[in-house]
Amino acid sequence: MPNKEKLPVLYLITPCYNEEKVLPSTYSLFLNKLKELVKSKAISSESRVLFVNDGSTDGTWDFICEISKENRQIEGISLSRNRGHQNALVAGLMEAKDRCDVTITLDCDGQHDINAVDLMLKKYKEGNEVVYGVRNSRAGDGFFKKAFSELYYKLINSLGGEVIVNHADYRLVSSKVLNAFADYKEVNIFLRGLFPLVGFKSTTIHYDQFERVAGKSHYSFGKMLGLAIDGITSLSIKPIRIITGVGIFVAFISFIGVIYTFVTFFAGKTVPGWASMTCTLCFVSGIQLISLGIIGEYVGKTYMETKQRPRYIISERTYKE
Repeated sequence: MPNKEKLPVLYLITPCYNEEKVLPSTYSLFLNKLKELVKSKAISSESRVLFVNDGSTDGTWDFICEISKENRQIEGISLSRNRGHQNALVAGLMEAKDRCDVTITLDCDGQHDINAVDLMLKKYKEGNEVVYGVRNSRAGDGFFKKAFSELYYKLINSLGGEVIVNHADYRLVSSKVLNAFADYKEVNIFLRGLFPLVGFKSTTIHYDQFERVAGKSHYSFGKMLGLAIDGITSLSIKPIRIITGVGIFVAFISFIGVIYTFVTFFAGKTVPGWASMTCTLCFVSGIQLISLGIIGEYVGKTYMETKQRPRYIISERTYKE
């Protein structure tokens, strides 16, 4: 349990996937900020930077091991294979929750303003258990990515999910919240929507997003779309209800069409034609396929949850357990 009368132990947690070009530039930013906070007595000297290697295939893990030997304030864990950004974050959070008072998750590419950590800690000491970092600007993101993101936040909130607009996993979470969060066992995980569900007193701070320090983003449009689908299907069943509503509407229109067909038939006004039939078949078939796809997404997620497979496996640590 965190003791806010004493200096809190902070863990900066950052997932890494094939970031050997970025880490030599950014790890010193994190380490220097940690040392600065320790020197100003904002946090305990037992605070750490925890790198989570998400199954990288380059020299990322070797570099983490090397810098951890040079400085005891740097630690690392390596997952047995690539498990994705969200699971890598969970691995870091669960690894740190019993060893610290508070965690802050951030990307390793330098896009998150490290100086926002000071304000997050200030809000924590004021009694907030969760502090969400909200982007003022999005340097490095193209127009399409920004537009997609804005649309997505509006969509997921309209479907019943509770997410913070323009928040992207740069957040402070206390160990108290993490102990409660540990009871959430689902595999289909979307942290931006789950932490609001956990509750506790929370607030937001704003920061400017920078461009990547080096290298290219590994977060493709496909991965971004996958995260969006996971977020919607893990937080809301409204898409299923929308399908039901569409089905009722189409059935109602079809019923009116049947009545109209009988009336025109007995009135002797039927005219053979394929256009109307083709349009009707295409429309109904399209609705059916979309509906089956959405239902299948939920069935697939349910299938994965029932297996109860681990979300991640830690293969190596730079320290002894």
